[in-house]
Parts: sequence; C-alpha cells; structure tokens
Amino acid sequence: MKKILLALVCIVAMTASAQHYGIKYLRYDEDFSYLKDSTQRSPYERLKYIPLHNDNTAWLTLGGELRYQYQLFENEEWGEVPEDRDGFILIRNLFHADLRTKSGFRLFTQLKSNGIKSREVPPKRIDVNDFDVHQLFVEYRFPTTKGEWGARIGRQEIRLGSQRLVTVREGPNNRLSFDGARAFFRAANATWDAFYLHPAFDQPGILDDRFNDNNKLYGLYGVLKEPKWLNHLDLYYIGTYNRTAVFNADADTESRHSFGARVWNNGEVWMYDVEGVVQAGRFGDQDIFAYTLSIHTSYTAVNLKGRPTFGLKTEVISGDDDPADCKLHTFNPLYPRGAYFGLAALIGPANLLDVHPYLNLDLTKDLTFALDYDWFWRYSIHDNIYGPNVRPLYTAASSKRFIGGQLGAEVAYEVSQFLNLTLEGTWFDTGAYVADVSPGEDIWFTAFTLQFKY
Repeated sequence: MKKILLALVCIVAMTASAQHYGIKYLRYDEDFSYLKDSTQRSPYERLKYIPLHNDNTAWLTLGGELRYQYQLFENEEWGEVPEDRDGFILIRNLFHADLRTKSGFRLFTQLKSNGIKSREVPPKRIDVNDFDVHQLFVEYRFPTTKGEWGARIGRQEIRLGSQRLVTVREGPNNRLSFDGARAFFRAANATWDAFYLHPAFDQPGILDDRFNDNNKLYGLYGVLKEPKWLNHLDLYYIGTYNRTAVFNADADTESRHSFGARVWNNGEVWMYDVEGVVQAGRFGDQDIFAYTLSIHTSYTAVNLKGRPTFGLKTEVISGDDDPADCKLHTFNPLYPRGAYFGLAALIGPANLLDVHPYLNLDLTKDLTFALDYDWFWRYSIHDNIYGPNVRPLYTAASSKRFIGGQLGAEVAYEVSQFLNLTLEGTWFDTGAYVADVSPGEDIWFTAFTLQFKY
C-alpha cells in the first residue's frame, strides 16, 4: 500500500502543471511529429519527440500507462465464489516506443507487465501477465492524391466501429492484441480496413504468450462519411474461425461470417447509433443463422446546468430456440468489450434482450456523474446465458426468461489529461432465471480506478 501511495504522490506532482497533448485510446494513433519545429521543448516533449538525425528524418516517441484498480465483490457470480471481504487490486503497466521516419516507415512496440494482489480465488487469464510483448509491428504508409494507403504487419491492437464486435478489451487487466496483417486506406470521405489476424494467447509468465492457431479473424471494414441522407455509414464483413467454441453446452469447431451495417452521428445535442448484424456459417454439423439489432440514442441539454445527457440503449441478440434441430441461432459477439455491460462484467451479449436507460451529468468541468439501469431477459428460454468471453455461464435448465436488473453509478474526475480517477458501483438485482440455476444472491460490486497515461 505504501508503494501505491508513493506512486500516487509522484503522479500528481508530474501532472500538476502539464500542458495539453494528444494522448489517444490507441497509443499508436498518437503523432508528435509536430514537435520537430519546436526549439524549446519541455521535459515531457523531449520524451515524446527524440530526433535520431539532425535533419529530423527519423524520431522516437516514448510513453506508457500505469493503472491501479481496486475491486470488491459481494456475492460474486451470484454466490458461487467464496466471499472475499477485503477485495483485490489489479495493476496494469504498459510501456511503448514508436520509431518513425519521414519516408513513412514505422516500428512500434509495447511491453506489458500486469498483475493482481490479494485475490483469494485463482486469477483469470485476463488478469495476470508478468511480462510480455503486447504489440510489435512494422508499418509503411504512403500518400496519394486520393488518400493515404498503409500496411501493418505484426502484433497489434485493433478496434472496429462501435466496438460491439472487435475491440481492445479495455476493462480487463490484459488488453487484447492480435498477430497478423492489416491494410488500410484513409481519405476525407471514407476509410477502409482489411485484416487477417489471430488473437494473441495470453499466458501468466514471462515472455510466454504464444501464437494462437485455434482462432482466426479476417474481413473488411469501411466507414463512409456523409453519404446521401446519412451522417456516417459503416459497412463490414467479418469472418472468424474457432477450433474450441462452446454454445448451449456443446463444444465444436466454429466457422462464422458476420455481415453488418451501422448508421450513426455523434451530434452535440442528438446522438444516434443503429447497428444490425446477420451471421451465418457452421458450428460442428449445425448451420448458423444468428443476428443482433442495437439502437442507441441520446439527447444532451446543452443549455442546462451540467449539460445532462439522457440516453437509451436497447438490443435484441438472438439465442438458440431448439438445441435438437441441427441449427444454431446463438449470436456470437466475437471479441467485444470485456466490460460490455459495465466494469463488473457479469454477463455477455449473447441470447439477450436488454433495455438500458442512462443519465450523464457534468458536475464541474472535470468531474462527471453517470447513472444507468439495465434490464436483461433471455432471448430464448432454451439457451444459456453467456459471459463476456462468450462461454456459457449457466445451462438453459429453466423456463424463466428474466435474468435481472443492474443498477450502476460512476463518478469520474479528470485530474489532468494524464491522470483520471474513477469510482463506480453496481448492484445486480437477481431475476427469476438466475435464481433457478444458481444460488441466486444479489451481486454488489465496487471499484476505484487510478489511471495514469504519459
């Protein structure tokens, strides 16, 4: 605990007088080449732009992240897990180096060292990785009159669209990266990404993460900006292969094809995001037909104190209605956010109906408050409920449909662009289905997160 307090004091001191810099969610999106023209760089700027030649034809950028997260569960997994009265601490350390050249060549690497303290039950694979390479890729970009082309090969993070199907899994301690190749095109009115990847297989030791031949991810994703009658339109195809998939208590090889479309607009007052996905393929000897439809809209009262945002999310996510008909209708969310329905990450987006109103409020310029409630039902009473990792949590051995309601609250304070503090709590009010198939206890969850990026 003393080390944590000392780290907090150092972080606050380092960020107290910081200027504004472009720190991104995906760290490889950061570009500090504009500092080449600066004659008097601050100590921080010297870290972000290190010239390797006097003519500025090559430069190096260094950065990283330190995250401490305290979590406390009461009745974890609805009472299945032994009680832990003291909670536990998750620690994430990331460090990256980005070498760029004026000719368009780039080498990016990111190392990780993630651990857990005071956890009484065995840690999950997404929580611990003593030391390994999280990202390591080479990239080449070249501009044309119509836009910029590029290619990237190696281990890399990837985030597509709304993050409903493919993202970096920010919630868990270990973020998700992939091994493979990606080509992209960037223009003023459109972006396109083509990719062929394997999710990296995290292991808890030192330099023991391995190439994962059991899973594949490939496809094409396009974003059209301001097409006729719309603000943004995403169109995509995503193919996946999984040698060890599990649905409705059956395990087999899965080959799945996802075809999706999304229309969206992040307006200052009105926001909308509508996305539909249809899936086909094979799971063992079963034909796959599954789908989801998600609608998210919100209104921000920009003229009211606190700029309150009133929002509503709702989703229909198909499940299997007859395990004996040689057809699988369970939707596969592929590689979604690990905290899809909140940091507590109790259930995942498969075989689900949910209605999710929420309120966001700016208490001050740097302090925000969020409140939400989510009702969950099973889409099909003949299918399981699934975890965020698309693994069955409980069997379908109940005729009840209602899973439960989840109340969440969050207070977030942006100390500076480098340092964020977040306090959140979740109460899951157990419904009839979970009461039938588990000990049925209500879940209480609390978390405090300190996240420092430099």
